[in-house]
Amino acid sequence: QVQLVESGGGLVQAGGSLRLSCAASERTFSGHGMGWFRQVPGKEREFVAAISWSGGITFYADSVKGRFTISRDNAKNTVYLQMNSLKPEDTAVYYCAADLTGLAFGRTRYDYHYWGQGTQVTVSS
Repeated sequence: QVQLVESGGGLVQAGGSLRLSCAASERTFSGHGMGWFRQVPGKEREFVAAISWSGGITFYADSVKGRFTISRDNAKNTVYLQMNSLKPEDTAVYYCAADLTGLAFGRTRYDYHYWGQGTQVTVSS
């Protein structure tokens, strides 16, 4: 069982930056591909970014490509999402998730097995 805890959300002005962190409880964290998703009320949970178990492969949604960077530190059991040039439309609850394959190829919520509780990101215009 992997427990995930997100942190780093908050209120920021458009054009600003935030860095989200997701700390995992399990020693086998390095075996999981990790993803970040976001959700606004009334909408489906949306894929944002993913990273393979080694950190060698990353994927991004088109809407965040060039602005967001996903990374991980397996020694600290932590995955990060650096968010730059934030826009009001980035406002959402952000969730981190762990898969069972290590490959992070999944783009839907059903491809990930473990989830954090979410952290709110609000971007003001």
